[in-house]
Formats: sequence, C-alpha cells, structure tokens
Amino acid sequence: MLTIIGILIIVSIVTLLMMGKASPIIAMSCIPFIGALAAGYSIPEISVFFESGINKVSKVAAMFLFAILFFSLMKDLHIFDPLIRIMVKMTRGNVIVVCIMTTLIAGVVHLDGSGAATFLIIIPALLPLYRQLGMSPYLMLLLMCASMGIMNMVPWGGPLGRASAVTGIDASVLWQGLIPVQIIGMAGAVGFAAIMGIREKRRIAAAAQKGTTPYQMDSLLPLSDETADLTDVIHKPKKPLINGGLIIASVICLAFGLLSAPYVFMIALSIALLVNYPNPKDQMKVLSQHAPQALGMVAIILAAGAFLGILSDGGMLKSIATDLTAILPTEWISKIHIFVGILGVPMDIFTSTDAYYFALLPIIQQIAATAGVDPSAVVYAMAIGNNAGTFVSPFSPAAWLAMGLAGIDMGRHLRYSFGWIWVFSFFTLAVGAFLGLY
Repeated sequence: MLTIIGILIIVSIVTLLMMGKASPIIAMSCIPFIGALAAGYSIPEISVFFESGINKVSKVAAMFLFAILFFSLMKDLHIFDPLIRIMVKMTRGNVIVVCIMTTLIAGVVHLDGSGAATFLIIIPALLPLYRQLGMSPYLMLLLMCASMGIMNMVPWGGPLGRASAVTGIDASVLWQGLIPVQIIGMAGAVGFAAIMGIREKRRIAAAAQKGTTPYQMDSLLPLSDETADLTDVIHKPKKPLINGGLIIASVICLAFGLLSAPYVFMIALSIALLVNYPNPKDQMKVLSQHAPQALGMVAIILAAGAFLGILSDGGMLKSIATDLTAILPTEWISKIHIFVGILGVPMDIFTSTDAYYFALLPIIQQIAATAGVDPSAVVYAMAIGNNAGTFVSPFSPAAWLAMGLAGIDMGRHLRYSFGWIWVFSFFTLAVGAFLGLY
C-alpha cells in the first residue's frame, strides 16, 4: 500500500510539473498530504514528517535566500561584466565553444561536490552570455548537469559517502576506481557539448527567421533582462577590489567548508550592503528589489522539504525501493546491480538520493552477493548510472536553486534534459564496464 501511494504521489507531482498544470508549491504541499492521509497516517504524524523534511532543506533554503540577494547585488554592481567581456572575446560568439566552456567550467567548479555552490557561482556569470548569443538557458543547465554528474563522484561528495556508510568500503578507495571513469566521462561530456552546440546553432538560425531566439522562447526572466543588449550589460564594475574580493572569499569559504554556507552569504551580503550602500534606507530598497525572486524560490524549496519529509519518514521511499527489486526475474540476480544502474537516472526521480543509497543499495548488494558479486561492483554500477541524473531530479534542492537562478521551469527542464542525461549515463556505464569495474 505504501509503495502504491508513494508512486501515485510522485507520478502525480512529476506529471503536474511537466504539464505545467500546477505550481511546484501547490503540487508538493497538497499531494503528499493527501497521500499521507490515504496511507492512514494521523495529522500529528504528518506534522512530524513535515518538520523532519523542513529541517533537511532549511539550510539550502537559507543559503538560497542570502545567496540570491548577494549575487543579484553583485550583478547590479556589474562585477561579472569584465568576465563576460573576456568570455565573449574567447568564444568570439561561437556557440559550440560556449557549450564546451560551460561543460569544463562546471566540472572544475564542482570539484567541491556542492551542486548549490556550483550553480550559484556559474549561472549568474554565464546567463548574460547565453542571453546575448540567444542560447537556451535549458541547454546551459543540461551541459552543467552532465559534467556535474560526473564530478559528483568524489569521496567528499554525497553519493560515495552514502555508499561507503552502507558497504563499509572507504570512500577514497571507491573513488580510486572511479577516477578513470571521471576522466573519460569528462572527455565524453565535451564531445556531447560540441554536438549540442551544433544543434543549438541550428535552433538559433531557425528562431531568427521568426524574429526571436531560443533564449527568448525559453527564459522566464523579465523582458527587460531578455532584451538587454551586450553594451547594456558591460559596464565598469563598482569597487571591484572589495566586491570581487567578497565573491572570491565566499567561494573559498564554500569550497573549503570554512563556514556554514548560509552564514557565508549572510556575512557577504551584509558587508556588500555596508560598503556599497551606507544608508540603511538604500540598503532596504536594494533588498526589496530582489526579494520577490529569492522568497519565491525559498517557498518552493520548503515545499520540496514537506514532500521529501512525508515520503521519506512515511516509509514510502523505502517501500518503493524494496518492491522494485522484488519484481525482477531471479535469473537476473548476477546482473541486477547493472540493471539498476541502467535505470539509475529515472530512479532518481522516483527515489531520492538517500532512498537510492540507504534503502535500495543494501537490498541490491544482498541480492547480488548470493551470486558472488563484490560489493564494490554493486556500488560502481549504481553510482555511475545514478549520478548523471542527480541535478535533473525534483528531489534535488540544488536543482530548484538552479531553476530560480536561470529563470526556467522544472517541468520543461525535465522534458528538455531527462532523455539526453539518461542516454549520457549509458556512455558512462559503458566506460565502467570497459574498465572492468563490474
């Protein structure tokens, strides 16, 4: 019963989001509540689930609130404009080069394993360039998600940490086998970016005949931002040493974990306001200009927390993971981990990362062990197959952060990226098989 209700909740929410029939807040707040009542949970129990879910996402929500205000302020002060100018000169307006650069930059920045930090650093810097070249913001997210999925398999990242806790194999030992996969995978991601760049050039040419661009057709940001000319966004930055130093210091703190991420941006925003707008009235005016976008996405993240809390603490995710394995034919037991890896990307939509590694991995490991399969092989197949879809899943708070920063819709992001990411995961799985990891 829990499995059926859990699947109905997930399918209903994903369907509504993909069809654009309901806002994320309504879908993720109401549907899980109805499902929990149908499962027989009392109101007090549902309240406990809700509070647990909110606690899981509260840090991301707080970070987003202050980070979006900070980076919006930096954008107003034109701190990113010199970077845009350099990138425009380097790419010379070449869409294919921009796609390749997006992939490489995302891979390097994501070395810290934090999806939210990667989106916060890259999207504000690259979005104006995509706008000026008429490239779709959904393409930017697709390319970032592909390379970030590869680089997410580091020992200090979430997936290997969870896998290590389940199997007892040290995360650094697991990573040693994955390093060649990451190197070849990044090379494959660059090739994929070039192919998507060629495709985007054709889309831009086709849209030009209609007097528009893929960016204008896809972006949800205000028209004033979309129609800005390159000369309008390239300005001399104000107090570049102080403001640029704040950005660099914030990134360093995030990368090395020197301070809690929300507090990093809270302090950075405070210093930026104090330096650039000494008058308290001016400070509040600046905050009020960017508050609607920040608060809107914080509300979505908190609604996602309610969704996660009910499905996770209500036992639905664990039940789904258990029942998925029970329906597989017995003759597939020795290859069950590979089969699950192949389904890793869609499973990231139906089961959260926690459910995938803490609920599904131990079950698959136990089943595969009966056929003499090494636990590390199970981890490799499941991690390589699943990581590609990490930032396409509605279960990822960082993905919602990216939606707000890029001005795009989760439903359209799923339609645009899901198929490509799943196909790309087959490539990385093939690399792992070629290297003899499973």
